[in-house]
Amino acid sequence: MFKKPIWRIILLSFVWLISLGGLVVLMSFIEVKKDEVVCKDVKIYIPGSQYFIDKKEVENILQLSSFTLVGRKIDRINMHQLENRLKANPFVEYAKVYADMDGIIMIEIEQREPIMRVMNQSNQDFYIDKNGLKIPLSPNFTARVLAANGFIDEPFGEKVDTLHTALARDLFKTVSYIRADSLWDAQIGQIYVNQGHEIELIPRVGSQRILLGNADSLDLKFRNLMAFYKQALPQVGWDAYKIINIKYANQIVGVKNSKADSLRMKAAADSTKLIKKDTSLIKQ
Repeated sequence: MFKKPIWRIILLSFVWLISLGGLVVLMSFIEVKKDEVVCKDVKIYIPGSQYFIDKKEVENILQLSSFTLVGRKIDRINMHQLENRLKANPFVEYAKVYADMDGIIMIEIEQREPIMRVMNQSNQDFYIDKNGLKIPLSPNFTARVLAANGFIDEPFGEKVDTLHTALARDLFKTVSYIRADSLWDAQIGQIYVNQGHEIELIPRVGSQRILLGNADSLDLKFRNLMAFYKQALPQVGWDAYKIINIKYANQIVGVKNSKADSLRMKAAADSTKLIKKDTSLIKQ
């Protein structure tokens, strides 16, 4: 009565032993075949709409003209070294190099994506990418992104680097917020940092400047600005004010073009209700 389970165990063990042996033979065959595979071609993939780095630049980085991969055995090609060469480029965020069983070397590259261009007080020009890293300009391609200039003291050492100052982090936070909203992305054309290190937004429509201050309470500030656009400007015209001050969370201050008059408007608690003009604060 106990023999049947024992034979079943022996049979299963035998099957597993055969399967394991077959797997070892197969892996050995693959390794032997891999040692014999010769590189037949190199294919480069660079997805995206940015063109800081192209296929020719990749070939130059990997020295493909003098260090030809085609015709060499795959096991003699150091894929890790090729990846490191690509990752050393400031415009490359991600790089992967591998070979298939047919001898095709695949090179996949993801470029850094800039979201703003900065000119600091030292006249250094650089980009800040979507991850908040500084990267240099490219001789091959100019990205169409928001530009920021003025009294910006963020240093740049001509290499990929993190943001060092609170102002630069505020600029990054502000631009990220603007890019995420299609309306503000279309309306805001430039950023200026004044002598008091406050952020000013320069719109595409209208001649006024929007004094943002810093990157605190961005949701509230932009909701207040939207209410001002919808309710105040249609009554007086888009060019009535030279400055729209939204740096205070609970009010908007508009400085008129003509006599430097000011209009102080109380923002509703949720910034979505009607904003009323406080005419008692209008200076003649």
